[in-house]
Amino acid sequence: MSSAPLTPSADPGAVRTVRTAIFCLSLAAFASGSSLRVTDSLLPRLASDFQVSLGTAAYTVTAFSIAYGLAQLLFGPLGDRFGKYLVIAIACAAGVATTLLCALAPNFPLLLGARFLAGTTAAAVIPLSMAWIGDVIPYEDRQPVLARFLIGQILGLSSGVMLGGMAADHFGWRLPFFGIACLYAAVSLLLFTYNRRLPPHARLTSQRQGRAIERMRQEFGEVLSDRWARVVLATVALEGLFLYGAFAFIASHLHQRHGLSLTAAGMMVMLFGLGGLLFAMGSATLVRKLGEIGLVRWGGGLAAMALLGIGLAPSWYWAVPACFATGLGFYMLHNTLQINATQMAPERRGAAVSSFASCFFLGQSLGVATAAWMISLVPTGIVIALFGIGLFAVAWTFSLNKAKQVQREQ
Repeated sequence: MSSAPLTPSADPGAVRTVRTAIFCLSLAAFASGSSLRVTDSLLPRLASDFQVSLGTAAYTVTAFSIAYGLAQLLFGPLGDRFGKYLVIAIACAAGVATTLLCALAPNFPLLLGARFLAGTTAAAVIPLSMAWIGDVIPYEDRQPVLARFLIGQILGLSSGVMLGGMAADHFGWRLPFFGIACLYAAVSLLLFTYNRRLPPHARLTSQRQGRAIERMRQEFGEVLSDRWARVVLATVALEGLFLYGAFAFIASHLHQRHGLSLTAAGMMVMLFGLGGLLFAMGSATLVRKLGEIGLVRWGGGLAAMALLGIGLAPSWYWAVPACFATGLGFYMLHNTLQINATQMAPERRGAAVSSFASCFFLGQSLGVATAAWMISLVPTGIVIALFGIGLFAVAWTFSLNKAKQVQREQ
């Protein structure tokens, strides 16, 4: 059974509680985002310390992303069955342990294993938060709320890259993992506290009977039976492949091609988050003026041109506006895909959004692995530029499909 969306006429106390609960989810998204991207700017340091190639060091990104994607098949149904907010709180508590394992890993194979476990525990945060917001916020008000929630993830992604670069230059690669573990601990306490305070409509769970495996198969089958859901899932998988296949190597490219320190390269990539932050703050205006199709076309085009600039520019100065534009364009595109994901299967929203996140991160893992193989053959700048072209093709194709869907519904 799905919960009734929170309306403006709802009890003021319940409204305040839900708003604070969303803020706590944003903090959890910050921790999850930091954990995801912290190794991007650490790659040259990891390659040096463990005496492996840059492409091999990138498996720390791939391992996390594969685990993150596969774990969605578990967390979506668990969130629907036991309560999304509670499952997020438990996952953050588990994230303390898995992130500490990363910090304490004595060798590269064990670091890969720890990163896989860290990806598994981080997997619950973003998709279940999106699904929970979809449960309690009406569709017409949802996109700006989701955008504000994602400020936590945006800042986490960019902070993870920056802190990883600073640690690589000055403190060693282990320190950021200890910091993220402490953050997870504080966030999990907040989430458990607010889970007890949530109004009843925000804690409803599915009572569907049957064995767990059969129930999971049925729920994901219902999502995949819808043609539009398949379009959205294929699009977000390709988006993850092209965007983050390139993104994972931007800091390394700036370090190796232009001689920037890893700290400076990490701070440069942090501009990606500022671009996303600008979208979050102006999302209501952008949605009103451009609509979903316009956001996809302009966002995909902007991010693609920015990646071309980062990859092919003769000087690192070009990366300053380009990293910012990549973040703005990406979130224009991705937030639109997220909104469509929350409405693919309203009665199975946890499974639907988890399917979306699974495809996104499995696409990321394939993208990083593909880029890691390509940089053994061609310069990183060429790889980043080619992935930018691919991202533009994905965005334009989805915009055409979205236009056809709107026509069918009219």
